[in-house]
Formats: sequence, structure tokens, C-alpha cells
Amino acid sequence: MSDSTQNSRRHSAKVVDGPGKAASRAMLRAVGFNDADFKKPQVGIASTWSMVTPCNSHINELAEFARDGADAGGGKGVIFNTITISDGIANGTEGMKYSLVSREVIADSIETVAGCEGFDGLVAIGGCDKNMPGCLMGLARLNRPSVFVYGGTIMPGKGHTDIVSVFEAMGAHSRGDIDLIELKNIEETAIPGPGSCGGMYTANTMASAIEALGMSLPGSSAQNAISQEKRDDCKAAGEAVLALLAEDIKPSDIMTREAFENAITVVIALGGSTNAVLHLIAMARTIDVELTLNDFTEIGKRVPVLADLRPSGHYMMSELVAIGGIQPMMKILLDAGLLHGDCLTVTGKTLAENLADVAPYPAEPPIIASLGNPIKSESHLRMLYGNLAPEGAVAKITGKEGTRFTGSARVFGSEEEAQARINDGTVIAGDVVVIRYEGPKGGPGMREMLTPTSAIMGRGLGNDVALITDGRFSGGSHGFVVGHVTPEAFDGGPLALVEDGDAITIDAEADTIEVDISDEEMMRRRAAWQQPEPRYRKGVLAKYAKLVSSASTGAVTD
Repeated sequence: MSDSTQNSRRHSAKVVDGPGKAASRAMLRAVGFNDADFKKPQVGIASTWSMVTPCNSHINELAEFARDGADAGGGKGVIFNTITISDGIANGTEGMKYSLVSREVIADSIETVAGCEGFDGLVAIGGCDKNMPGCLMGLARLNRPSVFVYGGTIMPGKGHTDIVSVFEAMGAHSRGDIDLIELKNIEETAIPGPGSCGGMYTANTMASAIEALGMSLPGSSAQNAISQEKRDDCKAAGEAVLALLAEDIKPSDIMTREAFENAITVVIALGGSTNAVLHLIAMARTIDVELTLNDFTEIGKRVPVLADLRPSGHYMMSELVAIGGIQPMMKILLDAGLLHGDCLTVTGKTLAENLADVAPYPAEPPIIASLGNPIKSESHLRMLYGNLAPEGAVAKITGKEGTRFTGSARVFGSEEEAQARINDGTVIAGDVVVIRYEGPKGGPGMREMLTPTSAIMGRGLGNDVALITDGRFSGGSHGFVVGHVTPEAFDGGPLALVEDGDAITIDAEADTIEVDISDEEMMRRRAAWQQPEPRYRKGVLAKYAKLVSSASTGAVTD
């Protein structure tokens, strides 16, 4: 056996080589191994397939293509599963508290299976949005040659609709603007088949970030879920792992500080989700790269928003796919000196080498603006600080909703309370809706506020009401919204001390968020505040609440 073959089997050899491992081989023979397979590198194929959500309902087939690619490359592919949940289904319910928790469970399960079974390399295939960072965190912990594959985007529904169209239709119905027949028609036609939510929401944002990071093959983030291109991507990923094994290229060689800067740059240019801040910081911490909220601010000063994609724009990911995906945009950014071209990627080549022969977009496509005439001259992702968020908060301000908002606090202790008062008309123009005790510990689980933000939009208050929370937002949320407020209310952060009627000012030019009360009044309220009892004392949510870090450090459990 050559040294290169032995090096590519440094984990599986410990499981299957020699007379003392006959029992291991006997078990594997029962799942399809033969004598020749025991001499091959083993490639684990982490599939997030599930019938829980259309984002993942096709991934069982994709996993088989990845396995075939690993086999064709000279390895032995072994498919295993991890979980997924559906944000689109759980939003607005108690079940949504499990959403961010699922990111940690996915990472834990990939690490657990691969660490136990001795896989030499890995392909991870993700669909719904927590899959992406969860898979990358698992791959980073193991630090074995790996490739991530995105399951692909869904196609638009009838009338250019998607899941956010349904949420906003619910708000329009509660206002009386549409009847039940119209609501049901949107419900029945907005989700036409498999694939992740169709705008530049969190799934497409994170898939794009991971491609820019170098952990996916070029083009993986911008392919339709049901397409030959996606099947070919999966097969190529399986083959690529064998090449990475031969060169001993690991995630730590790819997921560098400069690579994370590339990922942030692409997220900003695409007008991506606020969740990218949370997830990229978590991924960086897992691979021991220092990344903070301030990095998003500094990079955001020089990177414009170029993509006119939903939720704040008009187009869907499938329409970007049709004109070439994100690769031509990345070439534009590279040529302008906004990307680090020397970063290594899973192709074994640098980012610049991958982009060298990429064709430009068709002349002046409406989806992607030019650098000379961007949609926004600097980042839409604003890191806000002030007496309401001394450790930072994250806002998504495109400029369409303005850059400054002052209003009167209307305070709620949960998403459900706020949703009820939005629907019944209690929340009115000029309000700043405050939803607290929804942070990583207080929720627990840091629920997304897609249901209340969509209700605000559906009731026609998108330009007249702001919403702030220690929870977070869906990539589909838009409007004047601020999340990830830290310290969170459950830890006694200032958000816990706000009262109805307090004047709150959000300034996305000065990057501040302030409540207009004196330091003395803040101290008086703090002295009277008592921490609420934990909402869960057993099970995964209770364990998560005990372990999880602040949102400003990625809400990780390591």
C-alpha cells in the first residue's frame, strides 16, 4: 500500500484493518462492503434528507449521486442522516424555539457519526437554512477533507410568489385586504416543489457565503434543486473529496480569516440575511478564526449592495441562477479588489483560479447592479450599539425603509403577545415593537420573528413601525427591524428595562440604538428587575439554554 493511500485512510484504517478488526468488517459487509472496499478511503455522505420540509425532500437522491461520485473517485461512499427542522412550518409557534438549536444538533450528529465510524472524508448536503452552518460546524470540528453541497433553490410559485408571500398574505387577510379564497389560492400555489426558500433568505444567503468561503464547488450555491446541474454538483463533490484526501487539504486550510472576509463580502453584495452574522461568527469560532460584529461593519464600509433580490428587492434566486449565479458577481468583486483571490478552495485551486474563466453576466442584467451604480453604496447589515445594546445588535436596513426611526415603545414579553396585538390593531404607526425574552437563553432558542414582521407588512405598516428584539429574524423579514440585541433581556440586558411609551431611536447612519431615559432611571429600573424563571428545565431546550453563548459571539454551545 502506497504512503498516499495509507495517508488517505488514516481514520478508516483504524476501524477495518487487521485481524483484530474482523468484527468491524463483518458488520460492514452486511451493508454492502466487499474485500476491495476495505482498502479504499471511506467518505461519509451526511444527508439532511427529510419529508419535514420541501427544502430537504429531494436530498436522499442527491446523497446517492454524491456517494456515486465518491465511489467513482476511488473511495467508498457511506450515506448517513442528520436532522432538519422547518422554519417555514414552525414560525410563530413554540416549536420555532428548536430552530437555532437544530444547528448545534446537526453539527453534533455529523461529528458523532464521522468520529465514531472513522470516515476519512466527508460530503455534507444541506437544504433548510440551519443545515448550512450546522454542516460546516460539524466539518470544521472534524477537520477532515470535506465538501459542502447546497440542496438548491426552489422555483417561484404562481404569480412570482414564495413562502414570504404566504406570510404577508396572512397579514393582509387579518387587515381585511384579501378574503379567505385569495389567501388559500396563495397558500396552494406559492410552494411548487422541492428546494429552499426562493429569495435571498437565509438558506440562499448561507449557501452563497459557503461557496465564497471556498467550501463548496463553484456554482453550488446557485443551482435549482431539481436540475441536472445539481445532480452533477453532488457527484463532483464526492469525487472532489478524494482529490482533497490525496493532497491532505482540510477545512482549516480553507476556512481562514481571509476566506471569512470573502464570505462576508459576498453576503453584503447579495443583500443577504442578518442570520449570516450569527452563523458566520459561529462557524469562525468553530475553526478558531477570530470574527466579530465589528468585522461586518468594517467590510461593509467598502462593499456595496448589488443584488436586487427578495425580500427587499424584486427577484428570486432561480432568476439569478438563469443568468449565471453568483460566480460572475464574485469575478466583478475580485477584479475590484474586494475579494482575496489567493484563498484556497475545495477545488484545490485558489478563488482567483476558479474565477479566471467565468463569463460575465448578460449586458446590464436587472438583477445585479454595477459597482458604479449600486443599490446601496455600503452594507445593508448594520451593527448597532447604544444604551439598548451595549454589546451590539444587528439590523438589516436597505435604505428603502429610511435610515432613522424614532418611535414609542410598545413592549411584549413574547412573540405570541406581539403577534396578537399586531393582528388586532393595537400596534399603530409610530410604534417601536419591543419583543424580549426571546434570546438564546431567554426563549430559549432565539426564535425568528418572520410572523410578526410579515404581519406588520401585511397590515401596511412596514414604513411606520419598527421592531426590535433579542430574538432574530428570518432572511425573509424586511422593514425597519433590529435583532440579536445583546446582552439579551434574560441576562438583564437593557432591553429588559424598557417600558411602554419610552422613546427609542434607531439610527442606521450613526449605527446607534438608544432609549431616551437617563442613566439614573436605568439604574432604578435595574434594581427593581428580577430574572424570569427558565421556561424549560429538562430536555434539549434546557440544555441549550445552559450552554449557549451570547448572540454577539454566534450563540454557540462549545
